[in-house]
Amino acid sequence: MEELKALLEEAINENLQNLILSNPSRPELGSKASARPLRLKGGMCFQVTLYRDNKVFHYNADREETVERLLALLRENFRQAEVESGGWRAVALISKKGKVTVKKKRRREAEGKTLAESGNGAGMEHNRTRHYILEEGRPVDLGVQTLEGRVVKAKYNKFRQINRYLEFIEDVLKKLPDGGPLFIIDFGCGKSYLTFAMYYYLHELRRYETEIVGLDLKADVIADCNALAVKYGYRGLHFEQGDIGSYTCSRRVDMVVSLHACDTATDYALEKAIRWNAKVILAVPCCQHEVNRQIQNRELAPLLKYGLLKERMAALATDAIRAGLLEEMGYETQILEFIDMEHTPKNLLIRAVKREGMRPGNGSVRKLADFLHVKTTLQKLLEEEP
Repeated sequence: MEELKALLEEAINENLQNLILSNPSRPELGSKASARPLRLKGGMCFQVTLYRDNKVFHYNADREETVERLLALLRENFRQAEVESGGWRAVALISKKGKVTVKKKRRREAEGKTLAESGNGAGMEHNRTRHYILEEGRPVDLGVQTLEGRVVKAKYNKFRQINRYLEFIEDVLKKLPDGGPLFIIDFGCGKSYLTFAMYYYLHELRRYETEIVGLDLKADVIADCNALAVKYGYRGLHFEQGDIGSYTCSRRVDMVVSLHACDTATDYALEKAIRWNAKVILAVPCCQHEVNRQIQNRELAPLLKYGLLKERMAALATDAIRAGLLEEMGYETQILEFIDMEHTPKNLLIRAVKREGMRPGNGSVRKLADFLHVKTTLQKLLEEEP
């Protein structure tokens, strides 16, 4: 544990930005823990937060006690620690046999500012303001802020959603090609809040040469979005009217996005991305009706007889099958929470990154589909000759 202790001693200071302990070996002792700097009337301290049995416990302590408390949590329960402090990030993994592996890397200067340096010095105050990629007080014309950059109260959930989305993109930037412009297709872009935010982040903030095509069925929406792109001078952003299933593209596609495409439209978007060998796929599925109509199983009959439970079971099974098929096609796949459940029940994001040399799956996803007596559109599409 000496390597872990050294890591924590380096991280626990006023520049600490993020520290999360996860992957519990004994969930009854806690599902997650975190730590942050805190400035109270008595001076500087650190707050450790433990999540256990649907309850939250807070402990305030000085630097030395905080290090010891976190070490104790890692010894007793947690097998993973993610740390971000000052100009570096690190992930520590603890095997079942107690072997510790630490991966640490420096952040680029623009990303490595402390909270105080980034204009968010209130981060150590009680109930601190979160540091967003699109900062409050920095006006970006996305329909959620005033001209002075203040977030409109009624639009705050949308502001948080936009920033959460950009965090997912930030995490996969290194997986995208370095040479030439990035080419991204956004299927079912709708009014394109997130499409404009993505272009602004990649082109204006990160200085990537970027071209994005947004596709949607509604002609009036497409006309409005193209007019806004011209208004903002976003020459690499344009929108087309069309159907996902019949859309074709002859050039290299680096990333495919599909947010809230209804029912099987998500399957068509995933199939296109796989055929194009896209490096990154981001999909937030919606309205998984197809499996709901098919699903049947004698052993699960006591669950499936309730409409609400059947609907949720069908949605989870649909996305599990999609994720499994992506893995079989050579993608490292995660299912992540997109936005808090209290704001929308459609809150799961499938993030897939192409990994060369990745071993194909063992076919267990098809066993799941057979067990539930379902066959999804994505399964059918991938069985067809390209």
